[in-house]
Amino acid sequence: MNRIIILAAYSLILFSCSNEKAESTLAINVQESPAGMQSAEPFLFTDKNGTTYLSWVEKKDSVHQFKYATMKDGTWSQPSVIAESNNWFVNWADYPMIASDGEQNIISHVLSKSGPGTFSYDVKMFASNDGGKDWSNSFVIHDDGKQAEHGFVNMVPYKENLFVSWLDGRNTVMEGMENMESDAHGGHHGSMSLRGAIIDYEGNKIDEWELDNKTCDCCQTGATITNNGPIVIYRDRSDEEIRDISIVRLVNGEWTAPKTIFPDSWKIAGCPVNGPRVEAIGNTLAIAWFTVSNEIAQVNAIFSTDGGANFEKPIRIDEGKAIGRVDLVMVDKDNAMVSWMEGTDIKAVKVNRDGSKGTSVLIASTSDSRSSGFPQMTKSGNELFFAWTDDAEKKVKVASIQL
Repeated sequence: MNRIIILAAYSLILFSCSNEKAESTLAINVQESPAGMQSAEPFLFTDKNGTTYLSWVEKKDSVHQFKYATMKDGTWSQPSVIAESNNWFVNWADYPMIASDGEQNIISHVLSKSGPGTFSYDVKMFASNDGGKDWSNSFVIHDDGKQAEHGFVNMVPYKENLFVSWLDGRNTVMEGMENMESDAHGGHHGSMSLRGAIIDYEGNKIDEWELDNKTCDCCQTGATITNNGPIVIYRDRSDEEIRDISIVRLVNGEWTAPKTIFPDSWKIAGCPVNGPRVEAIGNTLAIAWFTVSNEIAQVNAIFSTDGGANFEKPIRIDEGKAIGRVDLVMVDKDNAMVSWMEGTDIKAVKVNRDGSKGTSVLIASTSDSRSSGFPQMTKSGNELFFAWTDDAEKKVKVASIQL
């Protein structure tokens, strides 16, 4: 009996030590940020070689500078300026992005004003084909020529090219009325649409489609590549103002009709400015999104193992005080890491397809105001990188976790 008790006690000690070691690997490593003061709108991207890119916007007097840095040998490189202007639409929720093929080709985008209206701006893209030395090649992704709202972009490497999707307001303005000042989305005369295109890394458009002719006006969208092809997820909008998350998929060269991933039945007569995120490994994908279902604010995650054709049951992620602002990366085919804002806290947790979750990790605290923006997350090897805007210091900060 004594031997059994001793063995049990020894096993308990080993189990306890093992748990302590597991928890210690989730320690937050706050890094020296390459971003300067008056910086915001961070975005993170990791290429196929594991190189992580951080982009952001800095304000210098009346000029905005779009900058980026890369993670090298555990430290961030010196920042490089992609472009600068005093004519951009700089918005807390509709942040610029950067993507790379892992070779010498890098593409980024900003929102550039196209007219006097508050919501008159284009998706202006910058291409570098020499590893970021020269960014002189710029172009507008859409060719409608309308002084209307275009934004909420996704850029995902696809084969040897780039898949791009965006919300397009070409149908929200009437012919001959493009120059009218409109400071509210309520002034629109038509619906926001979702469009997608394939371009090469010099900016040449290979193909383009309208994916949905009526969507929510100003929620971020998400895109990823499955074995079948690109998919886009976004907040849809019905005639009855139901604004649940939908998916469209490119399968055998044809786009599927929009399909709701789960019927939250969130009815809201305005855009909640809180979009979904998605990532795939093969045909297994996970989606995280914010909703107010049955008047309960919550963050959910959901998995699919057939490229988004069907979905399993949603898994609630938040801890009761969710304001959304989600991000998601796949850890492996069974697990995803989800980040979100729980009040003023930025948190992350690993969730399994079977519905189980790990212990949430507090990444940082900021404010829940618009100026704190949308925290970002990406995965490189066994390391997760996080970026967010510290609202008190008005500066983009970064941290990492070893998985």
